[in-house]
Amino acid sequence: MSTSTSATHAHKAEIFCKDESRVDWHSKALWMLREKRDRAAGSLPEWEQLRQIGSEMKLHTLTHLGQYLEEFEQNCHKNNIKVHWAKDGAEHNRIVHEILAEHNVKKLVKSKSMLTEECHMNPYLEQRGIEVIDTDLGERIIQLAGQPPSHIVVPAIHLKKEEVGDLFHDKLGTDAGASDPLYLTRAARAHLREQFLSADAAMTGVNMAIADKGAVVVCTNEGNADMGANLPKLQLHSMGIDKIVPNIDSAAVLLRTLARNATGQPITTYSSFYRGPQEGGEMHVIIVDNGRTDMLKDKILAEALKCIRCGGCLNTCPVYRRSGGYSYNYTIPGPIGIAVGSQCDDTNSMPWACTLCGSCSYVCPTKVPLDKIIHHHRRLKAEAGKLPYGKASYMPLVGKFMASETALNCSMSVARMALKILPGSLLKPFSGAWGKYRELPVAPNSSFEAWFKKNRG
Repeated sequence: MSTSTSATHAHKAEIFCKDESRVDWHSKALWMLREKRDRAAGSLPEWEQLRQIGSEMKLHTLTHLGQYLEEFEQNCHKNNIKVHWAKDGAEHNRIVHEILAEHNVKKLVKSKSMLTEECHMNPYLEQRGIEVIDTDLGERIIQLAGQPPSHIVVPAIHLKKEEVGDLFHDKLGTDAGASDPLYLTRAARAHLREQFLSADAAMTGVNMAIADKGAVVVCTNEGNADMGANLPKLQLHSMGIDKIVPNIDSAAVLLRTLARNATGQPITTYSSFYRGPQEGGEMHVIIVDNGRTDMLKDKILAEALKCIRCGGCLNTCPVYRRSGGYSYNYTIPGPIGIAVGSQCDDTNSMPWACTLCGSCSYVCPTKVPLDKIIHHHRRLKAEAGKLPYGKASYMPLVGKFMASETALNCSMSVARMALKILPGSLLKPFSGAWGKYRELPVAPNSSFEAWFKKNRG
């Protein structure tokens, strides 16, 4: 049984759900992305074939991971790229700081990287006197707001444009009350250009690392990664070991599915391949494990490493859409966050933030069986004696109760009678959290068993 003092997913979700209008437009905005994804996928007759190829290619790479990582390192060295290996987030942060300190870096511009969020790199560097500027617009918004990302592709999806306008007025000096997205975007562009021009180094995440080329692929819609990597002479790229792909053909398959599944675009506006430093500059790639090798030991959990971080599973998930990104006790929210981060949740509640509807697995461009992985996490928690509070005590009793035909039929008969004669205000408290946002069902005239015996027996 969990003894954590942290808030569970259900408790945090309840806080988010208090603002019903925010919940409604949050869900609507994400479902709009899901609909765009469906149209983009439907426009390609070979979509399911691409998903299958992507899945098989990622599985092949994961089962030959050592071979491809070594090949990547060797080809990077041929391209004058310096490669570093980090076993966890702490070592990653130490390596990054050593590189920056060696070059006397005081300001680092960074494009989107969920790995650096996973490693908590920004506060680590800031504590050591290095200013870190997130240059993705959404990331910069939440950085100015002092918040972590609530989504892996659209990190400020939880904020309204009026809130962004107030934030920019406070931090960037825009006009009071201005909330026009075009005006705010232009203000952000002017602000970020100053940061690019005064930066000492740049850092990006990595969407794919091509083993036989010794190159990394970075996908953005704003061009901020390219601005950063081409202005300062020092560029750094952080990647998990799972980002490796064998060759450029493999990368091409994933590029065809990545943006379509994320935002409904045929491809990101900028898909940049970095294969060496600038003239007179340095390029560093930091390859990070941070628990990924442990996941590979479990055949089911290992499939989560096929993920290409498109965010499609978040956009379709009914739980994420109506509970928000901050209800998850991990850097990455949603179904993929549960799949890769449940072992980090000290409340042991994340695997139950899921209806097991399978919508996430249905939309995944590399066929990650997310519902199967989440169900597996539940089993692992149970076997380890780490069920969330209550489940360890009442679920065995529920199991015995439902296994008894007599007890189940008698209780259902009482429930049908209560629904018919008692007012909902008396019954609602007994429905717990389930009934808080739902109407009680209309009582049927008989049980299904009685109906079946009468009509089909």
